[in-house]
Amino acid sequence: MEVAVEQHLDLFLMKYGYVGIFFSLTLGVVGLPIPDEVLMTYAGYAVSRGVLHMPFTILSAFLGAAVGITVSYTIAWKWGLPLLMKVGPYLHITPKKIESTQKLFAKYGPYLLLIGYFLPGVRHITAYLAGVSTMGFRRFALFAYAGAFLWSVTFLLLGRALEKEWLKVVVYIRHYGITFLLIGSAIGMMVYIWMRYRRDTKA
Repeated sequence: MEVAVEQHLDLFLMKYGYVGIFFSLTLGVVGLPIPDEVLMTYAGYAVSRGVLHMPFTILSAFLGAAVGITVSYTIAWKWGLPLLMKVGPYLHITPKKIESTQKLFAKYGPYLLLIGYFLPGVRHITAYLAGVSTMGFRRFALFAYAGAFLWSVTFLLLGRALEKEWLKVVVYIRHYGITFLLIGSAIGMMVYIWMRYRRDTKA
């Protein structure tokens, strides 16, 4: 099965290259069933083999993820939660996922935008919730685009470092995603508390 996946991805990257990465991630982040992590880690492996160049791969991945999450945010900003509840199932965004992510977003908001990329299913919803909650675009962009960059670089570097073992990254993320979320949330909260403390001290 792994060999078949590699052959399929090889053909895809040879035919579409950086443009294919851009559009795949754009559509994947919006919510279409595209295996983003598989594509990203394999793209990193392709970089290690000289098939792709890292700077262009990072750029195409970052722009694809950034455009995708901006489209999601804009849709939710204009048409709100009712539309998301209606079309969500077609994008594999179930009411249960929306409800659970809403609870997380109410607590951690911007930080969930930052680390949500690393959790399959969550990154597809956070931008919609940011739009529904009418989060300002500047604040949204700061965290969402930073998350897009970190996510892109992380998976590409892991894929390049592991080379033929690239698929293990996807397995670990899917098995330990919740653990990564808890760790990331704890780090985000510590950073938030520290920033609040510094601001209050200066005041």
